[in-house]
Amino acid sequence: MVYRILLLLALWLPFSTTLFGQDAAPEDEGYQFTPVYDMEETDVKSQGRTGTCWSFCTASFLESEMIRMGRKPIDLSEMYIVRQVYLDKADNYIRRNGTAQFSEGGLSHDLMRAYGRAGVLPESVYDGKVNGMAPHDHSEMVEALEELVKLYAKKDRVSPEWKAALHSIMDVYMGDVPESFTYEGKTYTPASFAEEVIGLEASDYVTITSFSHHPFYQPFVLEIPDNYSNGLYYNVPLADMMAITDHALAEGYTIAWDGDVSEKGFSARQGLAVLPAEPPRKEAEWRAVFAAPVEEVVVTQENRQTAFDTKSTTDDHLMHITGMVEDQQGNRYYTVKNSWGALGPYDGFLYMSVPYYQMKTVGIMIHKDALPSSIREQLNL
Repeated sequence: MVYRILLLLALWLPFSTTLFGQDAAPEDEGYQFTPVYDMEETDVKSQGRTGTCWSFCTASFLESEMIRMGRKPIDLSEMYIVRQVYLDKADNYIRRNGTAQFSEGGLSHDLMRAYGRAGVLPESVYDGKVNGMAPHDHSEMVEALEELVKLYAKKDRVSPEWKAALHSIMDVYMGDVPESFTYEGKTYTPASFAEEVIGLEASDYVTITSFSHHPFYQPFVLEIPDNYSNGLYYNVPLADMMAITDHALAEGYTIAWDGDVSEKGFSARQGLAVLPAEPPRKEAEWRAVFAAPVEEVVVTQENRQTAFDTKSTTDDHLMHITGMVEDQQGNRYYTVKNSWGALGPYDGFLYMSVPYYQMKTVGIMIHKDALPSSIREQLNL
């Protein structure tokens, strides 16, 4: 990946006149970034009008894992995995008589679970679109799926044909899934393709978080709505979560990130995620925040926990961290690949400050070999 040396004009020029109608910032201001770590990744994609960021993030993460391991990266089908997870969610929802979560949202461990159970397809074989659909749009399909699972959840006895009915709806909106296919002259099933071509082990990936309402260095089921599968998170102190993050990047690993993007300091259009120590009260005052580095919140274990407990920090969005940069003041930011297409001045990437990451990270997924050895021992991994 070509280094993204981000200069003043990339941020303030489109922002100065179109958004606020004010004069541009002086030329000695602006975010000026220098790469620290820069891992290779595949092209930015768009999740379209769907709530499937989790699949796009984690598929991108696995594609970078293939690169890291010296394999040819393959554009993976996010929508094949989405189908598998819808089926799993429906089964869970019906078994629990409608008291579980059934929605578009998901988490990185959902993709890994589906990958381990049902394999994967390349995008060239299954793109999840019909009749030239562009972009992805699941709004109508989700309504139909929700009505179906609600109907079955209310029944005293459920016909085994419900799965076929669910597949029929997805076939209409996403197209049929092939049982086998040819790739580079050889025939595969999704399972054999995952095993023989992709070659990644689902069990090698772990999810890390940092919340004090559960014991540290123990796994627990994080209480967020999209964790329908009761996936385990390994809980560590905030300092260790940061050590894990920076160690992973230093060793050439990328990271699947899950967190809160509802703050005004998060702007995909401006390519930044920052957490000002004194948040502006007026919209126009945010111009200064996005025009040059500002002082940010000092994050502790306590205020991070309070933000989660009060639902100031929520599970909103998943993205793929592929590196780190440093601004002209020595502040560091994580390089984040989004799934909203080539949006903003950095063509679909944004730069997330360390304080934003510390406060707003809900969880990260990494290869277990990316853990510092001392922390890995404490987690019994």
